[in-house]
Amino acid sequence: MDTNTESRAGSGHPAPATAPAPRALATEAVHAGREDLAGLGLHAAPIDLSTTYPSYDTRGEAARIDAFAADGALDDGPPVYARLANPTVARFETALARLEGTESAVAFASGMAALTAVLLVRGAAGLRHVVAVRPLYGCSDHLLTAGLLGSEVTWVDPAGIADAIRPDTGLVLVESPANPTLAELDLRAVAHACGTVPLLADNTFATPVLQRPAESGARLVLHSATKYLGGHGDVLGGVVACDEEFARQLRQVRFATGGVLHPLAGYLLLRGLSTLPVRVRAASANAAELARRLAADPRVRRVHYPRLGGAMVAFEVCGDPHAVTAGVRLITPAVSLGSVDTLIQHPASISHRVVDAADRHSSGVSDSLLRLSAGLEDVEDLWQDLDQALGPVPAASASAPASACAPAARGRTAGVS
Repeated sequence: MDTNTESRAGSGHPAPATAPAPRALATEAVHAGREDLAGLGLHAAPIDLSTTYPSYDTRGEAARIDAFAADGALDDGPPVYARLANPTVARFETALARLEGTESAVAFASGMAALTAVLLVRGAAGLRHVVAVRPLYGCSDHLLTAGLLGSEVTWVDPAGIADAIRPDTGLVLVESPANPTLAELDLRAVAHACGTVPLLADNTFATPVLQRPAESGARLVLHSATKYLGGHGDVLGGVVACDEEFARQLRQVRFATGGVLHPLAGYLLLRGLSTLPVRVRAASANAAELARRLAADPRVRRVHYPRLGGAMVAFEVCGDPHAVTAGVRLITPAVSLGSVDTLIQHPASISHRVVDAADRHSSGVSDSLLRLSAGLEDVEDLWQDLDQALGPVPAASASAPASACAPAARGRTAGVS
């Protein structure tokens, strides 16, 4: 029996005999990128760990490489070299593009490698200016602010995007919900303000389960695949979902710079997608309940929880935030998010430490802010752990000194009910 596991191994993308009819997102999450498996006599997606492949037609391979160098297109021929394309990674790319509703997706070794590739594509066209809205993930902020790739950034409020665009603007970059404050943007209005400049929306927190930015006009959708797409804290990766024209340029940069996703990571990410809708909805239910309880707690000054929903909660404590992260026992005090277990971290100390303190504060990242990624544990167990970590409830008496969390100073976001 022919055990060739990919019918389009040159591009790496499996090609079913017929294009699937439109399907619900939960169905796509399970089946996208796997349509050809039954015809191959397989049930689980294979892992192709080859770094190189036999090539007897060197003239033909030279022509294919020339074609790729010219426009980034991958043909239907056999694979050549793992830095060019990998069939296992391509299955994940196919599936993620289907979930985000884009023509293509290009995977990278990390979310930062993916963002770097986008900036390099625009910089190569002489469009090094970026318009961005804070807050962003701290390392994304640092990459732009430090000018490490020769880029120049103008930070604006959403209403100032159109006025900030210049002839050399190559990109508008936003996150919604934003890391770590969970601030939300009207992506359709932002895309309109961009005009012809590509909008890159970081969709890591929402995932395509909660929103699909391409439907609102974003040309590029970025994920740190390390987070919800993988979902188990055991794989590092990034991906950009986009149109095929931009994908070809991203593949050229990936080939030249080597920021490729390992095949095993591609396999784990494809596997993670199959449970993505179930995980996000279950974790979101936990997050919404924790946000509700935190908003009513006198030890908490303010809760941030998006109207969109989701599994992320941010809250500002009245006491010492470091005591909370040191005091949890069930919840893991660690950077990152999107795993099946609940994580908590102090952005000002870790994820956003590289951002200047004044810029952190002006974008709403206070020193008392904690970011919690709700997992799949029982919500009562999670609350019991948070409750004890927050410390004793202040005694209410007329003679007691005014609390730092007096009722007038406490608040809740509209997303908390």
